[in-house]
Amino acid sequence: MRVTPLDSVGIYVPGGTASYPSSVLMNAIPAKVAGVQKVVMVTPPDAHLNPAILAAAKMAGVDEVFTIGGAQAIAALAYGTETIPAVSKIVGPGNIYVATAKREVFGQVGIDMLAGPSEILILADELANPAYLAADLLSQAEHDERARITLVTTSKSLIDATERALAEQISTLERKAICEVALQNGHFILAESVSDMFQIANEIAPEHLEIQMDNPLLYLPQIKNAGSIFLGKFSSEPLGDYIAGPNHVIPTAGTAKFSSPLGVDDFTKRSSFILYSKEALQNEATDVITLAHSEGLTAHARAIQIRLEEE
Repeated sequence: MRVTPLDSVGIYVPGGTASYPSSVLMNAIPAKVAGVQKVVMVTPPDAHLNPAILAAAKMAGVDEVFTIGGAQAIAALAYGTETIPAVSKIVGPGNIYVATAKREVFGQVGIDMLAGPSEILILADELANPAYLAADLLSQAEHDERARITLVTTSKSLIDATERALAEQISTLERKAICEVALQNGHFILAESVSDMFQIANEIAPEHLEIQMDNPLLYLPQIKNAGSIFLGKFSSEPLGDYIAGPNHVIPTAGTAKFSSPLGVDDFTKRSSFILYSKEALQNEATDVITLAHSEGLTAHARAIQIRLEEE
């Protein structure tokens, strides 16, 4: 198997209600580590484009930057324009319009995933700190009004305490209005047992999963479906967003059941290769010819047979 980097990649860096230099790093760094020669970044135009976006692009080795966003940015990267080059693959999160555009151009180019709103699911026991739980839930709620916020526990008193902590903390946040809408759509689930807690988590397959329980490593084998897993009360989800190492471009909407976070492998492709000697061909020719005839593909069989007839 021969592994080679993609020739070019387009990275989409969201704008709108916030700017995300961290998304530049999370997308561009693994591409460059993989050996991608050309990384093209697009980000929505803004009269006050965050300098940190451009600084991150420079540090991560981005080759070209264009201020264009939305579905039109995805189309430009897929098909090319007079100024924006077409690329081999498009990566990076965006809103529903960006995700839909990525779905439409898949096949013309590769894509990483169809990312939805941010998600966090916390599994907590009765010893968990409600203030920590509330802070971590809000850290994802502030992303988007459609963010999916879930707490699962066997302790009703913990749910009550976490609700009080949320009410206290949300009042101090700059993005309070967004958080309030996201929390209205959130879920606090009272499970009958710890086993049920993990069954619920595996069924939801969240983007971010925190285990704020005593001896969290003991529970790790019970997790089958999650994009990124944070173990223990000091492993807060924002660590993964910014600096801990796991990529923050992570499958959402239950797709962690069959997909993985963005990584170096996503910027490479594999090509198989074979080299047969005449002797090796003779050893396997009968099996190949038999299979070809069983499928009615006589030209396949003939391509092997003709080589056996040569002196």
